[in-house]
Formats: sequence, C-alpha cells, structure tokens
Amino acid sequence: MKIYRNFDQETLDREYRIRDSIPSDQFEAILQRYADESKAARESLACEIDVSYGDSPDEIMDIFPAKGGAPLFVFIHGGYWHVLSHTESSFMAPNMVANGAAVATINYSLAPAVSLDEIVRQCRAALGWLYRNAEKYGADPDRIHIGGNSAGGHLVGMLLAGGWHDRFGVPDDVVKSACALSGLYDLEPVRLSEPNEWMHLDELSAWRNSPIHNLPDRGCPLILSHGGNETGEFKRQTEIYAAAWEARGFECDHIDRDAFNHFDIPFDLNDPHGALARAVLALMD
Repeated sequence: MKIYRNFDQETLDREYRIRDSIPSDQFEAILQRYADESKAARESLACEIDVSYGDSPDEIMDIFPAKGGAPLFVFIHGGYWHVLSHTESSFMAPNMVANGAAVATINYSLAPAVSLDEIVRQCRAALGWLYRNAEKYGADPDRIHIGGNSAGGHLVGMLLAGGWHDRFGVPDDVVKSACALSGLYDLEPVRLSEPNEWMHLDELSAWRNSPIHNLPDRGCPLILSHGGNETGEFKRQTEIYAAAWEARGFECDHIDRDAFNHFDIPFDLNDPHGALARAVLALMD
C-alpha cells in the first residue's frame, strides 16, 4: 500500500533511514571526527564554553569571539533532532575565525524528551540572545549568518521562516544569509516514516514546522547542498526548497558537493578551498 508519493511503508522508511547510506565503520569514524576536530578548535582558539541563552540546562552554546564588528556565523548541528550536541559541532570554527568571523554553535534539547516545537523555539531564542549580545563577543548583530546540516538544515529553514521575530525581539531580517546542508524542509514524509518513532509529529505539527510551508515575505541569500550518495528523498527535499525559495524571488545558490556524503559534507566549511566555505565567507564579506 502506498503511504507517500509512490512509496510503500518499507520503501519510505528506507528513504529516510539516512544512517544506512554509508558503512557503519565510516559513520562511526565521521562522528569521531566531529568530536575530535571540535575539541581541537576549542583548545586552539579563544572560546567561551556552554554560554547560557535560556532557562533550560540544554539552552547553551559555545562562542568563538572575534574583533569588533565581525560577522557572526551561527551553526546548528544535525542528528535527526535526537542525537549529538553543540560539543561536536564547532569543527568549522578554525576556518571561520581565520577569516575574521565570530562563531557560535547552538545546543538544543533533544527529542523525544521535547517536541519539535520546543526545539524550534530554543533555536529562535538562541538567535535572539545572540542578536542582543553579539557585541560582547566582537560580532556585529547586523551581520548574523546561519548554517546547519541535516536536522540543523531544517532548523536553519525554521529560522528563515516568517512570523516569529517579534516574539523574540529581533528584526525580520536578522539573518543576513544562510547555508543549509542535506536539510528536511517538508516534514510530512518524516511524520509518516521511521523517524516519527522519536519525533511524535502529528499532521499539524509537521505542517507548522515545515520550512517549505513557512516561507518568509523577506528572504536572504541562501546556499543549499547535499551529498552525492544521499537517498532520492533527501535530494528531493533540497530541490523543492530551492524551487520554493527562488519562486519567491529570493537568491539561492545550489552548490554541487557530490563527492561528499550526508554526514561529512559539513567538513567542507572548514576547508579554506572548499566550495561551501568560500561561498559562505563571500556572503559574510
């Protein structure tokens, strides 16, 4: 029986079981690299660790300061909203800092302990906190740029969404540019597939947390990409969001990174010669 588009349940689950897109040993090695390179960044660069942005103990971030008036790159980690943290997510800081940017890596509570509504709220609260406190860390609140991979790519989309800014005391153009990698922008197939075992989405919560259904009236330059061996559904998610963004007349650059997979593509942000790094830094000027 077809569950979504032309997929039966088994096929739809396989499309969204992105963990199976690479061998287990390669997956474990990439996770270890996240941790090792992020630890090295914290040890080699000036960094304020576990800075609180809210009341929950999970509402913390690491901040790599810069000199006054610098752009601020805010990174949101992936992990299908239920694993990983900011601690493994600062591996791009050396390249960004070397090019004059401040960096903040956001932590958020994980599902199923909290809902996706709460995860989105926390990320918006973090951005509001950074807007109000950027100058303390040598960053310009009017030069905030965001990025994220996988679930973090989805959360980038929800920070780009319209209608939430007044609640958090930020202008509707608080984000000056964004980079979303291998993100999920329509959550209806997620609701109908295996990840909903921990996400507990219903039809309404999937709709209100889908970036493609919450596009802003005022957009910013957007970089989108995905790995070459990702499933058809993950690739389609990027394609439909790019089309929707451009249909609004907003700038979108879809950068080919087929040599990467779903999990290692964010390392391109720390490569001085990486296409993603160069594109992000160009938008941050």
